[in-house]
Amino acid sequence: MSKNRKEHSSNFVDYVKIFCASGNGGAGSVHFRREKFVAMGGPDGGDGGRGGHVILRGERQLWTLLHLKYRKHIKAQHGKPGGKQTSTGKSGDDVYLDVPLGTVVKDADTNEVLFEITEVGQELIVAEGGVGGLGNWHFKNSTQQTPRYAQPGTPGIEGWFLLELKVLADVGLVGFPNAGKSTLLSVVSAAKPEIADYAFTTLTPNLGIVAYRENLSFVMADIPGIIKGASEGKGLGYRFLRHIERNSVLLFLIPADSTDHFAEYQVLENELENYNDELMHKDRIVAISKCDMLDQELMDEISKTFPKGLPHIFFSSITQKNLPQLKDHIWTAINRVQAGSFQDEN
Repeated sequence: MSKNRKEHSSNFVDYVKIFCASGNGGAGSVHFRREKFVAMGGPDGGDGGRGGHVILRGERQLWTLLHLKYRKHIKAQHGKPGGKQTSTGKSGDDVYLDVPLGTVVKDADTNEVLFEITEVGQELIVAEGGVGGLGNWHFKNSTQQTPRYAQPGTPGIEGWFLLELKVLADVGLVGFPNAGKSTLLSVVSAAKPEIADYAFTTLTPNLGIVAYRENLSFVMADIPGIIKGASEGKGLGYRFLRHIERNSVLLFLIPADSTDHFAEYQVLENELENYNDELMHKDRIVAISKCDMLDQELMDEISKTFPKGLPHIFFSSITQKNLPQLKDHIWTAINRVQAGSFQDEN
């Protein structure tokens, strides 16, 4: 493995476990008004400040959780106690953790999904700060004119949380190792994945922005190659398949030199279904890569092996044959998905 490849693999982190502690709420104040000619005025103890939150925030420019790998303990400030003249104590400073879009947050003890960050600028609290206690002026009444007590602040929240990244892209490339996924991404976008003529070149997802007609674009993800049994955890199974869940459209790549193109597609489909049967509802496109290796007669023979209800397209990243048509298919599928989502919301 080359030095560059080692660096790239170590720089992509899609799973971290972090400890978060929000701040305690500040205590309410027990204080009485002091005036020159009044020995003991009424209560004027202020409220305690809120404890600081730990907040996750979606950031478009991040593609990995690497920046949190070595930052295991995140603690927000405590709120300050209340003061005199009903002045509220200063709230503890919040701590913001920027994360990539597609970050899923889980409780580390129960594995329960708490929330997902899917939008730029979206802010969600992972550990809420404690509430400041009420000062003694709140407790004055007709029978209690000089309350000598106030509320303590409530404690903050602390615990371990799992952050998992599921790559968020319009279209995800699905295929066995060495199917030509990285080559396609490098040709249609500015992404520079490592490309070599051996299996498992891609060990981490790569994202690229694909330019389309009239200054339009979409995001394509090159997912590491799936192997048979990946859904059962073979190889890096679950790590790879997790990233496919967040892609709107799946582009199945079958290399031209496959011994049985439709059977290979069925194996890939079966791995996805075994992992998460909801993936079967995603729009899909089947594409035969490296078609520069085939003549028209061979392409016709391969086409006969696919059922009529499963459309497919032949293309070549090297000669760029049918690449515009492939982009058209992808763009149509993406918009079909988006239109369906809009109708569901309404």
